[in-house]
Amino acid sequence: MPLHFTTHPTLVAYVTCGDPDLATTREIALAAIEAGAGIIELGVPFSDPLADGPVIQRASERALKHGTSLEQVLKLAAEIREHSQSVGLIVFSYLNPILQMGMQKFCKVARHAGLDGVLITDLPVEESAEYLRAARKSDLVTVFLAAPTSTDERLKQIAAVSTGFVYAVSRTGVTGARQQMPEDASGLVERLRRFTKLPVAVGFGISTPEQFASVGKFADAAVVGSAIVQTIERNPGREPAAVAEFVRQLLALSR
Repeated sequence: MPLHFTTHPTLVAYVTCGDPDLATTREIALAAIEAGAGIIELGVPFSDPLADGPVIQRASERALKHGTSLEQVLKLAAEIREHSQSVGLIVFSYLNPILQMGMQKFCKVARHAGLDGVLITDLPVEESAEYLRAARKSDLVTVFLAAPTSTDERLKQIAAVSTGFVYAVSRTGVTGARQQMPEDASGLVERLRRFTKLPVAVGFGISTPEQFASVGKFADAAVVGSAIVQTIERNPGREPAAVAEFVRQLLALSR
C-alpha cells in the first residue's frame, strides 16, 4: 500500500511505544492523527539506542521498564489502524528485536497489523537483502536513512531499494531537538532528487513551526520525534492533549 503525502509538508510524528504506557501511546497517536499528522512512526523501545539522543533514550528506558515488546507494538499498530484507515503507519525499530522475532514472521505480522512499512534504523543498505525480500513478500514499503555524509553512489543505492519514502537525516549525530536547522539538509534533499521520484522526508532536530514550514520549502515531509517525546515527558497525565496541541502549532504556519 503506498503512503499518501496529502499535505505539504506532511508531518511524520514519531512516538516511543510504551512511554508512559501502551494505552496512552495509542491515545497519543490518535490525538496526533486527529490534529493533522499524516504518518505515525511507532518507535520500538530498545536497550541500546545508538542513533537516539537523551530524550528518546529516556523514553526507551521508561517503556522497557514496563516490558514493552515488539509484539506489543505490532498489536498497538493494529488498534491504531482500526481507528484510522487513511493514516500512514510505519514501525521504526533497531534490527535486534526484529531478528529475535524472525524477519519473515515480523513482516507478515506487521502487514497483518495494518502497518504500511518499516524503517530499521541500524540496518545498512548493503546488508538489507533478506529484509527487502521479506518486506516485498508482505507488501510493506521500505524506508532507509540517507545522511549528509553519504556519497552519491550510496544515495543511489538507498534510492534504488526504498519504496515508501527516503528519510533524509538533516545532520550527522543523534536525534534531538535543535534551535536551528542545518543548512546541509536542503543540499541532501537536492542530491536525493537526482536519484528518486519518491517523497523525501527530513528528520533529526525539527522542533518548531518555523523549522517545520522551512523544511516544506524543499522536502515533502518533516519527521518530528524528540520534540513530541519531550512534550509527552513534560505533560504527565495530559499527554494526548499536549501532543495534539503541539501538532496543531507545528502545522499552523504551513496551512
